[in-house]
Amino acid sequence: MNTLFSIVVPVYNRPDEIRELLESLSEQTFQKDFEVVIVEDGSSDSSEDVVRTFQDALAISYYYKENSGPGDSRNFGMQKAKGNYYIILDSDCILPKQYLTEVDKELEGEFVHCFGGPDAADTSFTTVQKAINYVMTSFFTTGGIRGGKKSVGKFQPRSFNMGISKEAFEKAGGFGRIHPGEDPDLTFRIWKAGFDTRLFPHAYVYHKRRIDWNKFYIQVNKFGMVRPILNLWHPGTARPTYWFPTFFMLGLCVSLVLALMGVLLPLVLYGFYFLLLFVDALLKNANLKVAILALFAALTQFTGYGIGFFKSTILLTFSKKEPEELFPKLFFKKK
Repeated sequence: MNTLFSIVVPVYNRPDEIRELLESLSEQTFQKDFEVVIVEDGSSDSSEDVVRTFQDALAISYYYKENSGPGDSRNFGMQKAKGNYYIILDSDCILPKQYLTEVDKELEGEFVHCFGGPDAADTSFTTVQKAINYVMTSFFTTGGIRGGKKSVGKFQPRSFNMGISKEAFEKAGGFGRIHPGEDPDLTFRIWKAGFDTRLFPHAYVYHKRRIDWNKFYIQVNKFGMVRPILNLWHPGTARPTYWFPTFFMLGLCVSLVLALMGVLLPLVLYGFYFLLLFVDALLKNANLKVAILALFAALTQFTGYGIGFFKSTILLTFSKKEPEELFPKLFFKKK
């Protein structure tokens, strides 16, 4: 297959971020032609002037549309793109110079209609960014589902670093209006359409995740709320492991109560888990502060996700309302 890449990036009020991404795209070692499609999703702080400064360095196009969410903006960008293989990136990503070369190498070696790549923490990231990056990618917290080399189950690409052929995009119907969760929803429909997905382990990006602790909690809470909806829509994809954060936090609470009653073994077992997490984070980041913050990030992740998953499961099970009626904030309105 003669592959022409179209890099599609939705952006919302983040001109400084898009500048960093475009700079990294202009420095790619990739020798073949590719285009960049920037979709401004109803921003009040426009990126148009930033994009214009890269017109000589990149084959780039800019589109402004009314705000309708990242999924719909990605669909819009892919419909405007000239290539036959789309690479979807978030605006808060920076690419290493070899990124496109690694993607091309994987596709030349064994073509696949949809891939996902990992995210990594750049040395310039803050300690909080590095801690959050660790818990979002560690096998010990997410099972590697977001880009680890060892993941639980079939690999599910994430839209911060995802590739999809034009053929698969058209047959699967593109991204839906749910957010977050639009990327696994699309992945499941790609599978149903008869296409495979694969992890490209060396096609990683530096994903900044410019969020504070409160925003991180809100984000993972939404992830938890979305998963039972996806289980309802795609019942064959439901896994018992999705209950892990909920039961983990319930077990921790019970262990603390038992410890007050003199029964220490359950709390000791939790202590071993957190020690393992701490040592792994320390070895991977070589930073004591990051390793300590990783423990707090893991507790935030399990609490937010666990509560969201449990609440959503209960409401979907016992309510006769549709998910969009129960959780309107998880859906963008039709345009």
